[in-house]
Amino acid sequence: MKSLEVKEVLFRKSIMKIPTTTYGVFSLYKYPAKFIPQVPAFVMENYAKPGMKIFDPFAGFGTVGLVARLYGLSYELWDLNPMLEYIHSVVTSKLAYLDIIEIIKNHTVEFIPKWSNIGYWHPEEFLRILAKAWGVYHSSDQLLKNILLIPLLKTTKYFSYADEKVHKLYKSRYAKEKVDRLLKQDYQALFYSMLDKELKETLKKLSEYQKLKPKDVPFNIRAGVDVLEEDLREYAHVMLTSPPYLQAQEYIRTTKLELFWLGFDEDHVKELSKKEIPYRHVKKIEIKSSTYYTYRALIQEQNLIELYDNYFHAILGVFERLSQKITDYLFIFVGPAKIRGLRIPIHEIITEHMIELGFTHEITYVDKIVSRVMFSTKKNPATGLEDSRMDREYLVVLKNA
Repeated sequence: MKSLEVKEVLFRKSIMKIPTTTYGVFSLYKYPAKFIPQVPAFVMENYAKPGMKIFDPFAGFGTVGLVARLYGLSYELWDLNPMLEYIHSVVTSKLAYLDIIEIIKNHTVEFIPKWSNIGYWHPEEFLRILAKAWGVYHSSDQLLKNILLIPLLKTTKYFSYADEKVHKLYKSRYAKEKVDRLLKQDYQALFYSMLDKELKETLKKLSEYQKLKPKDVPFNIRAGVDVLEEDLREYAHVMLTSPPYLQAQEYIRTTKLELFWLGFDEDHVKELSKKEIPYRHVKKIEIKSSTYYTYRALIQEQNLIELYDNYFHAILGVFERLSQKITDYLFIFVGPAKIRGLRIPIHEIITEHMIELGFTHEITYVDKIVSRVMFSTKKNPATGLEDSRMDREYLVVLKNA
């Protein structure tokens, strides 16, 4: 294969339209592996044309759609995690301040998640307050739900044994000390104070987003969808996505606390988890990449070979199937994750495979990671060994020939 064109770029500095990576709703809620908004903005400024439809099959937080609105482009977002639909509904609503504290205090209906582990994550004292607040949420109209959702999710996580400073659902020493400290204070007053503060912060972020002048455009949201099995019903001009990272794919587990409070039961959440790439049977395809086989031969442990195979059969299968209804471009944003210290060039494997399917590689942009919570530790949490984390990511640009 001939040498591919590569160009270094710092996406966060390349787009003037969006002031910072955390501006407005782009930092509305902590969500794993979010796009910085400048990545889809870069694509839309440099490649998209009026009237184009943008499609993201691994939408996560929904950043691609939120940016598409800024450029007046229609979009379709898919994700296995149902939270996509909830977050999107909040961001696209016209919300105003409301004294939700008084509404909660005067409410009588309670809501407790259908989760056998609920007592592990919340002490009984906090559960009584949370049940009342979530009772309001589940008995309200859609507008009040949108006003209450993000502040309530944030406050619920803080008043739990979960460590709100990290993405995954994790009962840390810090979180236990936090709960012990809260229980010695007027935790009810603190709960309501934090809820009101988070409401004002949410409205501030929504106001900032509105200053960017998003357009009302056609869109389609498919949350809770099995991306590995579904087909696009209509053509799209552009696929712009970032697939799950090679060894960081447990996004349902990360948001279990939120999903249970939103009303999903254990059977539903378990079924969603089973559909994540590491835990499911994946249909085998013919992988058309010599780099894939070169790196596969370097992996020694059988379980890691199986993880490697499962991952590439899954994501390449998705791209192969869905790209049949993409008329113009594929933009795939990935990082070279490691397996036991072996850096896997995922972007090269994807590029080689898609070229063999008839796509033309135009360019790969290399972006240096400046700050990323999920890559901030000095040691690999799985092995305890020192580990250099991902320091760059790649935006592969493929044109439909």
